[in-house]
This record gives sequence, C-alpha cells and structure tokens, in this order.
Amino acid sequence: MARRLLEAWLAALVDPDGNADELFLHPHDEPALLAADSVSWRVFKNPVSVYIGGITAVLLQLAEPRVGSGVWQHTSFRERPIERLQRTGQAAMLTVYGPRSRAEAMIAGVNRLHARVRGTTADGRAVRAEDPALLEWVHATACFGFLEAYHAYVRPLALAERDAFYRESSPVARLYGATSVPECEATIAALFERMGTQLERSEVVAEFLAIVRRMPLLPAVLRPLQRVMVGASIALVPAPIRERIGLGGAAATLPAAQRRLVGTIARAADRLVLRTNPAVLACRRLGLRDDHLFARR
Repeated sequence: MARRLLEAWLAALVDPDGNADELFLHPHDEPALLAADSVSWRVFKNPVSVYIGGITAVLLQLAEPRVGSGVWQHTSFRERPIERLQRTGQAAMLTVYGPRSRAEAMIAGVNRLHARVRGTTADGRAVRAEDPALLEWVHATACFGFLEAYHAYVRPLALAERDAFYRESSPVARLYGATSVPECEATIAALFERMGTQLERSEVVAEFLAIVRRMPLLPAVLRPLQRVMVGASIALVPAPIRERIGLGGAAATLPAAQRRLVGTIARAADRLVLRTNPAVLACRRLGLRDDHLFARR
C-alpha cells in the first residue's frame, strides 16, 4: 500500500499529464544529456531529497531581487503553486533522465519563453530572464540545493563526487543559456561569497515559504511532515545567507529529532525502486535493470 501511494504521488508530481512512459521510455536506447553512471543520476533518483533541495534552491533564487521579481511577475506560482512545481519537476527530470532529443527540445522551449520575459525590480532595475548572470545563479543554486540535500539527508558524498556533480551539469547549463557556471565545490563557494551582498530579505521569499508550508503537495498521510521538510530545506541555506534574507541565521538549524526523521525517510526513499520514478524508466530505456541505481555502494 505504501509503495502504491508513493508511486501515485511521484507520478503526479513529475508527470502531471500522465505520459511518463512516452517521455522517458522512448526512443529506446537513446542516451540522456547526462550519463547513466553519473553522480547526477544517483542524486536525482531520490524524490525526498529532490523535494527538499528544490525548496532550498528556490529560496536562494528568490532572494536575488531580479530573479525574485521575474518569477513572481511572470509565473503562475502564487495562483497555481502545485501545477508550477509539477512543471518544474518534470523539466528537471527530463533534463537529467529524458532522451537527449526530448530534453533538448524542452530546453529550447524554455529558452523561447525566457526570451520574452522582461520586467523591473521594485527599485527600478531591469530584469531579463535570459540574462546569463541570472541563469548562472539559478543553475548554481539548483545544483547546490539538490546536492546538499542528498549529502545531508541521504548519504555523505566525497569531495570528488561533489565536484563531479557540478562538472557534469555545466554542458546542460550552457544549453539553458548560462555562459559561465561553477564546476566544482570551490567555485560554488566563491560564487556564494560574491553574491551574498546582492541577496535581500523580501516579501517574495516570505510568501513563497508560506505557500510551500500550506499547499497540499504531499500525500495526506504524509502532510504533517511538510513543515518539517520545509525546515530541512531552510537549514541547508548557508547561515550567513539565512541571516541576510531573514530566515534565522545560525538559529535556523533543524532540531536533531527532525533531522533524524528526515534522514530516515530520505534514506528509505533512496532504496525504494518505484516504477513511476523517471530514473527507473530511464534505466529501462537504456536496457538497464530497474534497480541499477539502487544497488548498495
């Protein structure tokens, strides 16, 4: 019963149109943008850490005023947050696991949408969604969130694995229009140091948190965990940035009992082979075993 519940939830989260088999199983044998033996394939297979890390990434992204203005002015997140998260989740899964031809077509469509997005921040600065500097920040924070969530709550990753994760994603980032992206842990740290003073406390961040805490995203039996998982996401934001953007600084660490609970759930998810998981479908497309990514390491 638990497996069926999780399979249905995951299918709804990353496959709102009900065509996951078509998206991830065909064309048969076609490789993805990222290799099946990559660190990225192991990290993104875990729906719990991807959920937690995705919230971390969005918090960092929205704290950059131009990104925050662009997202809040030009997306439907406030009105239809679950639908927006579903579309974002599907795009992420297609980027990692989808056949190369489908992933490239999807990315081209996203780029066409970005080319039309123009706006201004509250203090009058111009906003362009295709600005390479903003694309670099969005890409880097996404990588940071997903990697840190897996590292903190699923399995600690060695520095070489962490560097490989960032390096693997750089060709994909260029497809999205980011001309310069961090390719290792050290360059991520340098970017965060450089961007720190540009990040701001804002109503956008506060509103986003209020939405993700209350929206009915998780299955009903797991919904009491939603606030705990949001807390797990906030705890991954570096303390100086948490302080700067109003998330509590060093005080916003996750209580030990909650950290153990999140870790238990995330590690269990890392061993659960769900037939609706895009990672499993991608393995089938390439003629690999369903549990190829779930073998003990």
